[in-house]
Amino acid sequence: MAHVMRTLLALASLLAWGSGLAAAEPDRQGLEFFESKIRPVLVEKCYACHSAEAAADGKLKGNLLLDTRDGARSGGDSGPAVVPGNVDESLLVSALRHESFEMPPTGKLPDAVIADFVKWVEIGAPDPREGDSAPVAGTIDLEAGRRFWSFQPFRRTDPPAVKDESWVRTPIDRFLLARQEQLGLHANPTADRRTLIRRAYFDLLGLPPTPAEVEAFINDADPQAYEKLIDRLLQSPHYGERWARHWLDVARFAESHGYEQDYDRPHAYHYRDFVIQALNADMPYDQFVRWQLAGDELAPEDPLAMMATGFLGAGPFPTQLTEAEFESARYDELDDMTATTGVAFLGLSIGCARCHDHKFDPIPTKDYYRFASTFTTTIRSEIELELGEGETKVQVSSEGLPHIKHHADDRGYPHFYPETHFLVRGDVHRKDGVAEPGFLQVLMPEEKDASHWRVAPPNDEARASFRRASLANWITDTEYGAGHLAARVAVNRLWQHHFGRGIVATPNDFGTQGEHPTHPELLDWLASDLVQHGWKLKRLHKVMMTSSVYMQSSDFDEARARLDRENAFHWRRAPQRLEAEAIRDAMLHVAGMLDTTMFGPGTLDQNMRRRSVYFFIKRSQLIPMMMLFDWPEHLVSIGARSVTTIAPQSLMFMNSPQARQYAEGFAGRLEDKSREGAVHQAYRLALAREPTERERQVAAEFLAAQQERHQQAGHADAERLALIDFCQAMLSLNEFVYVE
Repeated sequence: MAHVMRTLLALASLLAWGSGLAAAEPDRQGLEFFESKIRPVLVEKCYACHSAEAAADGKLKGNLLLDTRDGARSGGDSGPAVVPGNVDESLLVSALRHESFEMPPTGKLPDAVIADFVKWVEIGAPDPREGDSAPVAGTIDLEAGRRFWSFQPFRRTDPPAVKDESWVRTPIDRFLLARQEQLGLHANPTADRRTLIRRAYFDLLGLPPTPAEVEAFINDADPQAYEKLIDRLLQSPHYGERWARHWLDVARFAESHGYEQDYDRPHAYHYRDFVIQALNADMPYDQFVRWQLAGDELAPEDPLAMMATGFLGAGPFPTQLTEAEFESARYDELDDMTATTGVAFLGLSIGCARCHDHKFDPIPTKDYYRFASTFTTTIRSEIELELGEGETKVQVSSEGLPHIKHHADDRGYPHFYPETHFLVRGDVHRKDGVAEPGFLQVLMPEEKDASHWRVAPPNDEARASFRRASLANWITDTEYGAGHLAARVAVNRLWQHHFGRGIVATPNDFGTQGEHPTHPELLDWLASDLVQHGWKLKRLHKVMMTSSVYMQSSDFDEARARLDRENAFHWRRAPQRLEAEAIRDAMLHVAGMLDTTMFGPGTLDQNMRRRSVYFFIKRSQLIPMMMLFDWPEHLVSIGARSVTTIAPQSLMFMNSPQARQYAEGFAGRLEDKSREGAVHQAYRLALAREPTERERQVAAEFLAAQQERHQQAGHADAERLALIDFCQAMLSLNEFVYVE
């Protein structure tokens, strides 16, 4: 038994070599969580007694300042208020729980808010505040801000000349090769066809090719065989399932409300189905954007457009509210829509301007509230939730903003709120005038305002204000609006998933704190090319995937690595680990167990055999296997998942019931039961190649040892069990979960 476990572990532990570096995105997600969930509560509930302003007024309590990061961590008379990563030692949490002090003195906060503080401390208490947290007036220079690279119109650049013309397949290659030649680098040769077909299948479909598909491609003498392969994969319905999952991360899609009750959203799957259908149909990206923001206003008769607006309500939202809590929750919901729209379509952390002018980007607080105002009249379909006896009932659902209805008489309370106010430091109790709908000034010419994009309701009876239609038009307007930035963000997301990292390595942050592009001219060429060709994404996939830079091998060379250790200039193809969904789907596919039924409600059952995109995403009950491989928590927009390598991943392959079931199915597909034949067929199914001589020898020894072990244990089907063990080891190989 020990020999078997050592062998399996040795095979499985190969996972560790290619983990790569975790993306920078999680830290940014933590800061976004602080800005949206933590800072507003501190401002509203704590600053009156624990801030520099309170100290100046002689009202500071316990010598505790909570308006700066250092103040919260150093604490006051009783010790540190916040200890990153340690909930038990963080006095702020115990005070909110009323375990020591009872804060705030006006009454205990809702459990959902306390849970946010617990999570914040657990993830390291990310906090950007330095010095005085009060906003500094007059610090944003919009004219200077407009000169920042991502806020400028496209820079029309022709693909540069290069020395090695023979390497150029598409204009992309010219941009990459020109930089390589400047640095004294040269790219790898083209990968072999077995590598290319496996790479293309996983990139576009998230599934491995069958042995028959591999052999047909290898033996195809047509010079256009590879281009035809890409065309065929782009027409597969599995393409939409693969790429929808990437977008659902960005859209923070889940099918429950989150918080302590975490009630289900039984119809939320319609949004997921919209994304799949839209991508399969090659819906122009600008339409894809507009429908998610305002499909109900722009195309109310089209069911797909109505499904698209599920984007607005995909975020977490508390469902048990008292009347006193409602106004705060309403602004939190507006903040979720505003912040997610900002990072998803524009790559900007607009949500950071809720309590103060943005610390880094040229986004004033007033721009934030004008932007948020465009979502004010978004309406959720109604369901009624039980509250305490005699209290107001709150009606919410999964598609938009809530509204309230009194038990006895509904003649404060309007059916929806027509106004959003400017809030002083994000405090809902300190309103400072009505915020008219507007957009980000830094992305508009000085002579334009929001009225330029305004869409008027068709008549006085229209339920919708068409504010969101105006916003959608502004975001996709490449002449006067934000369309140039939206296009850059979109093509960068495609590049990231095809090449392992974006041209901008922070896909959700194109602001001043994000990474600058490694190839700015290429980014603008791709973005303008996307717009010129009708915002069609499938065409852009092909342009990227037929380039020499994409098709090169992953061979490593230390001399070139010394010039570019991070491979920022793409002199090789860096191996990429599959995401959780693709790992599980590939196991099902190789096992012959994959159910290809598309669309419809999902499930929490880990034993389901449909593609992983159809798991029901319940925020409080995430799928364990998926979490092992860095499935996000679906609370905020995720631009790039982390890639971690941990021991439980190997243990999952070795010990989980699902892995054993997949291995049994895999073994059942091996038609040649001889050891030699089974080994060859297993390698072709799992890895799209033949085994080497050494691999055949190791596999034969393993099969013989396992068969003897099972015979000694008295198993009548020792040969079959040994074959299952071998198949399970194959699924555990590093090569199975990494694509070169």
